[in-house]
Amino acid sequence: MLSRYRQRVALVTGAGRGIGAAIARRLHDEGASVVLADRDGDAAAALAAELGGGRVLAVAVDVTARAGLEALMERIKSDLGGLDLLVNNAGIIRDGWLSRLSEADWDSVLAVNLKGPFLCCQATLPLLRERAGSAIVNIASRSWLGNPGQANYAASKGGVVSLTRTLALELARDGIRVNAVAPGLIDTPMTQAMPGEARERLLRMQPSGQMGAPADIAAAVAFLGSADAAFISGQVLHVDGGKSCGLLGL
Repeated sequence: MLSRYRQRVALVTGAGRGIGAAIARRLHDEGASVVLADRDGDAAAALAAELGGGRVLAVAVDVTARAGLEALMERIKSDLGGLDLLVNNAGIIRDGWLSRLSEADWDSVLAVNLKGPFLCCQATLPLLRERAGSAIVNIASRSWLGNPGQANYAASKGGVVSLTRTLALELARDGIRVNAVAPGLIDTPMTQAMPGEARERLLRMQPSGQMGAPADIAAAVAFLGSADAAFISGQVLHVDGGKSCGLLGL
Protein backbone atom coordinates (compact mmCIF):
# COMPACT_ATOMS: atom_id res chain seq x y z
CA MET A 1 0.00 0.00 0.00
CA LEU A 2 1.20 3.51 -0.81
CA SER A 3 1.92 5.93 2.03
CA ARG A 4 1.14 9.28 0.42
CA TYR A 5 -0.74 10.67 3.42
CA ARG A 6 1.73 10.40 6.29
CA GLN A 7 1.48 13.47 8.53
CA ARG A 8 -1.59 14.61 6.63
CA VAL A 9 -5.13 15.08 7.93
CA ALA A 10 -8.23 14.26 5.88
CA LEU A 11 -11.89 15.01 6.58
CA VAL A 12 -14.41 12.67 4.92
CA THR A 13 -18.12 13.50 5.15
CA GLY A 14 -20.66 10.71 4.97
CA ALA A 15 -17.91 8.40 6.19
CA GLY A 16 -20.07 6.00 8.17
CA ARG A 17 -20.79 3.50 5.40
CA GLY A 18 -20.51 2.66 1.72
CA ILE A 19 -18.28 4.78 -0.48
CA GLY A 20 -17.44 7.21 2.34
CA ALA A 21 -16.21 4.40 4.58
CA ALA A 22 -14.10 2.98 1.74
CA ILE A 23 -12.51 6.38 1.16
CA ALA A 24 -11.75 6.77 4.86
CA ARG A 25 -10.20 3.28 5.01
CA ARG A 26 -8.00 3.97 1.99
CA LEU A 27 -6.73 7.31 3.32
CA HIS A 28 -6.12 5.77 6.74
CA ASP A 29 -4.24 2.86 5.17
CA GLU A 30 -2.05 5.37 3.34
CA GLY A 31 -1.11 7.03 6.63
CA ALA A 32 -3.62 9.85 7.05
CA SER A 33 -5.19 10.99 10.27
CA VAL A 34 -8.86 10.76 9.29
CA VAL A 35 -11.88 12.68 10.55
CA LEU A 36 -14.98 10.52 10.08
CA ALA A 37 -17.92 12.90 9.83
CA ASP A 38 -21.39 11.46 9.48
CA ARG A 39 -24.91 12.40 10.49
CA ASP A 40 -25.05 8.93 12.03
CA GLY A 41 -22.52 9.28 14.82
CA ASP A 42 -22.81 5.59 15.75
CA ALA A 43 -21.80 4.52 12.24
CA ALA A 44 -18.80 6.85 12.33
CA ALA A 45 -17.81 5.55 15.77
CA ALA A 46 -18.06 1.94 14.59
CA LEU A 47 -15.71 2.63 11.70
CA ALA A 48 -13.32 4.46 14.03
CA ALA A 49 -13.24 1.39 16.28
CA GLU A 50 -12.54 -0.81 13.24
CA LEU A 51 -9.66 1.39 12.09
CA GLY A 52 -8.26 1.79 15.60
CA GLY A 53 -5.17 3.75 16.51
CA GLY A 54 -4.85 7.37 17.52
CA ARG A 55 -5.24 8.80 14.03
CA VAL A 56 -9.03 8.65 13.80
CA LEU A 57 -11.64 11.14 14.98
CA ALA A 58 -15.35 10.23 14.67
CA VAL A 59 -17.85 13.08 14.79
CA ALA A 60 -21.63 13.31 14.35
CA VAL A 61 -22.26 16.27 12.06
CA ASP A 62 -24.95 17.61 9.75
CA VAL A 63 -23.29 19.07 6.65
CA THR A 64 -26.22 21.46 6.15
CA ALA A 65 -25.67 23.17 9.53
CA ARG A 66 -22.99 25.87 9.51
CA ALA A 67 -22.63 26.09 13.29
CA GLY A 68 -21.84 22.41 13.64
CA LEU A 69 -19.25 22.58 10.88
CA GLU A 70 -17.54 25.57 12.49
CA ALA A 71 -17.37 23.70 15.79
CA LEU A 72 -15.87 20.72 13.95
CA MET A 73 -13.14 22.92 12.47
CA GLU A 74 -12.18 24.09 15.95
CA ARG A 75 -11.92 20.48 17.09
CA ILE A 76 -9.84 19.45 14.08
CA LYS A 77 -7.48 22.34 14.73
CA SER A 78 -7.11 21.57 18.44
CA ASP A 79 -6.98 17.75 18.19
CA LEU A 80 -5.13 17.20 14.90
CA GLY A 81 -3.37 20.49 14.25
CA GLY A 82 -4.92 21.31 10.89
CA LEU A 83 -6.40 19.92 7.69
CA ASP A 84 -4.91 18.90 4.34
CA LEU A 85 -7.79 17.25 2.48
CA LEU A 86 -11.57 17.66 2.42
CA VAL A 87 -13.63 14.91 0.78
CA ASN A 88 -17.25 15.99 0.28
CA ASN A 89 -18.95 12.61 0.08
CA ALA A 90 -22.16 13.02 2.13
CA GLY A 91 -25.24 12.68 -0.06
CA ILE A 92 -28.78 11.37 -0.23
CA ILE A 93 -31.12 10.09 -2.93
CA ARG A 94 -34.86 10.76 -3.14
CA ASP A 95 -35.74 9.56 -6.64
CA GLY A 96 -38.95 10.30 -8.50
CA TRP A 97 -40.20 11.26 -11.94
CA LEU A 98 -40.95 14.96 -12.38
CA SER A 99 -44.71 14.43 -12.18
CA ARG A 100 -44.37 12.80 -8.75
CA LEU A 101 -41.29 14.50 -7.31
CA SER A 102 -42.22 16.39 -4.16
CA GLU A 103 -40.89 19.81 -3.28
CA ALA A 104 -39.64 18.37 0.01
CA ASP A 105 -37.59 15.73 -1.81
CA TRP A 106 -36.17 18.37 -4.15
CA ASP A 107 -35.19 20.60 -1.24
CA SER A 108 -33.66 17.85 0.91
CA VAL A 109 -31.48 16.47 -1.89
CA LEU A 110 -30.22 19.91 -2.93
CA ALA A 111 -29.57 20.81 0.70
CA VAL A 112 -27.39 17.78 1.49
CA ASN A 113 -25.81 17.19 -1.92
CA LEU A 114 -25.04 20.77 -2.96
CA LYS A 115 -25.42 23.15 -0.03
CA GLY A 116 -23.50 20.67 2.13
CA PRO A 117 -20.33 20.73 -0.01
CA PHE A 118 -20.58 24.52 -0.29
CA LEU A 119 -20.74 24.92 3.49
CA CYS A 120 -17.97 22.39 4.07
CA CYS A 121 -15.71 24.15 1.57
CA GLN A 122 -16.34 27.48 3.29
CA ALA A 123 -15.79 26.07 6.77
CA THR A 124 -12.56 24.26 5.91
CA LEU A 125 -11.03 27.07 3.82
CA PRO A 126 -9.10 28.76 6.66
CA LEU A 127 -7.51 25.44 7.63
CA LEU A 128 -6.75 24.37 4.06
CA ARG A 129 -5.06 27.69 3.36
CA GLU A 130 -2.57 26.98 6.14
CA ARG A 131 -1.26 23.75 4.56
CA ALA A 132 0.88 23.43 1.45
CA GLY A 133 -0.52 21.00 -1.10
CA SER A 134 -4.04 20.98 0.33
CA ALA A 135 -6.95 19.75 -1.75
CA ILE A 136 -10.69 19.26 -1.99
CA VAL A 137 -12.28 16.25 -3.69
CA ASN A 138 -16.02 16.40 -4.26
CA ILE A 139 -18.04 13.26 -4.94
CA ALA A 140 -20.33 13.95 -7.87
CA SER A 141 -22.06 11.21 -9.90
CA ARG A 142 -22.33 10.05 -13.47
CA SER A 143 -25.95 11.14 -13.07
CA TRP A 144 -24.87 14.76 -13.49
CA LEU A 145 -24.99 14.00 -17.22
CA GLY A 146 -28.72 13.33 -16.83
CA ASN A 147 -30.67 10.36 -15.53
CA PRO A 148 -34.44 9.75 -15.79
CA GLY A 149 -36.21 9.79 -12.45
CA GLN A 150 -33.42 11.72 -10.76
CA ALA A 151 -34.10 15.37 -11.57
CA ASN A 152 -33.20 16.46 -8.05
CA TYR A 153 -30.15 14.20 -7.70
CA ALA A 154 -28.80 14.96 -11.18
CA ALA A 155 -29.27 18.69 -10.64
CA SER A 156 -27.46 18.52 -7.30
CA LYS A 157 -24.52 16.61 -8.78
CA GLY A 158 -24.38 18.91 -11.78
CA GLY A 159 -24.13 21.72 -9.26
CA VAL A 160 -21.26 19.89 -7.56
CA VAL A 161 -19.40 19.73 -10.88
CA SER A 162 -19.89 23.47 -11.45
CA LEU A 163 -18.89 24.22 -7.87
CA THR A 164 -15.75 22.13 -8.35
CA ARG A 165 -14.69 23.96 -11.50
CA THR A 166 -15.40 27.39 -10.04
CA LEU A 167 -13.55 26.75 -6.78
CA ALA A 168 -10.60 25.34 -8.70
CA LEU A 169 -10.26 28.79 -10.29
CA GLU A 170 -10.96 30.75 -7.11
CA LEU A 171 -8.60 28.80 -4.87
CA ALA A 172 -5.69 28.21 -7.25
CA ARG A 173 -3.77 31.21 -5.89
CA ASP A 174 -4.17 29.72 -2.40
CA GLY A 175 -2.51 26.53 -3.59
CA ILE A 176 -5.70 24.52 -3.06
CA ARG A 177 -6.65 22.05 -5.79
CA VAL A 178 -10.32 21.13 -6.29
CA ASN A 179 -11.44 18.09 -8.27
CA ALA A 180 -14.45 15.78 -8.46
CA VAL A 181 -14.97 12.05 -8.78
CA ALA A 182 -18.15 10.94 -10.54
CA PRO A 183 -19.04 7.35 -9.64
CA GLY A 184 -21.19 5.21 -11.86
CA LEU A 185 -22.94 2.03 -10.76
CA ILE A 186 -21.18 0.94 -7.57
CA ASP A 187 -21.85 -2.17 -5.49
CA THR A 188 -23.11 -0.66 -2.23
CA PRO A 189 -25.85 -1.65 0.24
CA MET A 190 -28.20 0.63 -1.71
CA THR A 191 -27.67 -1.16 -5.02
CA GLN A 192 -27.72 -4.55 -3.28
CA ALA A 193 -31.21 -3.72 -2.00
CA MET A 194 -32.55 -3.14 -5.51
CA PRO A 195 -35.03 -5.67 -6.95
CA GLY A 196 -33.21 -8.25 -9.06
CA GLU A 197 -34.85 -7.10 -12.31
CA ALA A 198 -33.76 -3.49 -11.74
CA ARG A 199 -30.19 -4.57 -10.99
CA GLU A 200 -30.03 -6.69 -14.14
CA ARG A 201 -31.35 -3.82 -16.24
CA LEU A 202 -28.65 -1.50 -14.94
CA LEU A 203 -25.97 -4.11 -15.47
CA ARG A 204 -27.03 -4.55 -19.10
CA MET A 205 -26.37 -0.85 -19.58
CA GLN A 206 -22.81 -1.19 -18.29
CA PRO A 207 -20.14 -1.56 -21.01
CA SER A 208 -18.27 -3.99 -18.73
CA GLY A 209 -21.40 -5.77 -17.60
CA GLN A 210 -20.47 -5.35 -13.96
CA MET A 211 -20.61 -2.88 -11.08
CA GLY A 212 -17.67 -1.05 -9.61
CA ALA A 213 -16.61 -1.37 -5.98
CA PRO A 214 -16.39 1.35 -3.32
CA ALA A 215 -12.65 0.72 -3.33
CA ASP A 216 -12.52 1.93 -6.94
CA ILE A 217 -13.85 5.31 -5.86
CA ALA A 218 -11.52 5.40 -2.87
CA ALA A 219 -8.50 4.83 -5.11
CA ALA A 220 -9.51 7.73 -7.36
CA VAL A 221 -10.00 10.04 -4.38
CA ALA A 222 -6.66 9.04 -2.86
CA PHE A 223 -4.94 9.87 -6.14
CA LEU A 224 -6.61 13.25 -6.66
CA GLY A 225 -5.98 14.31 -3.07
CA SER A 226 -2.29 13.39 -3.19
CA ALA A 227 0.88 15.04 -4.49
CA ASP A 228 0.70 12.65 -7.46
CA ALA A 229 -2.06 14.94 -8.79
CA ALA A 230 -0.24 18.17 -7.96
CA PHE A 231 -0.97 19.79 -11.35
CA ILE A 232 -4.56 18.53 -11.69
CA SER A 233 -7.41 20.82 -10.70
CA GLY A 234 -10.94 21.55 -11.87
CA GLN A 235 -11.39 18.08 -13.35
CA VAL A 236 -14.16 15.49 -13.13
CA LEU A 237 -12.91 11.90 -13.08
CA HIS A 238 -15.65 9.47 -14.11
CA VAL A 239 -15.22 6.12 -12.38
CA ASP A 240 -18.04 4.27 -14.10
CA GLY A 241 -16.61 1.48 -16.26
CA GLY A 242 -16.97 3.63 -19.37
CA LYS A 243 -20.70 4.32 -19.04
CA SER A 244 -20.21 8.08 -19.34
CA CYS A 245 -19.06 7.47 -22.94
CA GLY A 246 -22.63 6.51 -23.87
CA LEU A 247 -25.52 4.25 -22.96
CA LEU A 248 -25.86 0.68 -24.16
CA GLY A 249 -29.20 -0.71 -25.15
CA LEU A 250 -31.69 -1.74 -22.50
